Amino acid sequence: MRILIVEDDNDVATSLYEFLEKCGYIVDAAADGVTGLHLATVGTFDAIVLDVALPGLDGLELSRQLREVARKTTPVLMLTARDALSDKLAGFKSGADDYLVKPFALAELDARLRALVKRSSGRMGARELRVRDLCLNLDTMEVTRGRTPIAVKRIGLRILELLMRESHRVVRRQEIESLLWEDDPPDSDALRAHIHMLRKAIDRPFAVPLLRTMPGIGYRLSPLSPDES
Repeated sequence: MRILIVEDDNDVATSLYEFLEKCGYIVDAAADGVTGLHLATVGTFDAIVLDVALPGLDGLELSRQLREVARKTTPVLMLTARDALSDKLAGFKSGADDYLVKPFALAELDARLRALVKRSSGRMGARELRVRDLCLNLDTMEVTRGRTPIAVKRIGLRILELLMRESHRVVRRQEIESLLWEDDPPDSDALRAHIHMLRKAIDRPFAVPLLRTMPGIGYRLSPLSPDES
């Protein structure tokens, strides 16, 4: 599962990041509301852990814009030191799905996140993305093609998840770079190198290639149509 943490307290954010990674999540983080809203809007996450008191844009306004402007339905778990009923109601009114008062147990955070994701998926079983015979299990982040397990590195998993979720369209290079490195990609060849490794893992051993380069635009995960073969 992929989680976005939006928290400006570095100690809290680090604790959450390390704990959730140990639990098997893929984690992104933002330290202010503006960056958090950008990542939540352009990225694809299973849930968002959102602090209320943020610089730039507070959590209530971030949640409201995420729902009303960006039209995103990503589950939001709101964190706050405020425990008054009026504060909780304000959080739910802004679009939050659950509310956790600081200080809290990390195990409870994990349990609430898993419950939110299960409810949002509409079923209790394993959640999977599939494109033809390629499968990504969102709970374990295991990749298979047919019955063959495939080893994919962490950045490759993030690219693969995005391409599988958006397999109905071409995903632009800038969108993938923003997901991976926000506004500071390492160099022009970095994404190409990660795409090369991902293609080698999911396509090279198999008869039908799925990862397609759309020159000058981006990438798409889908088999060739008959007129392209």
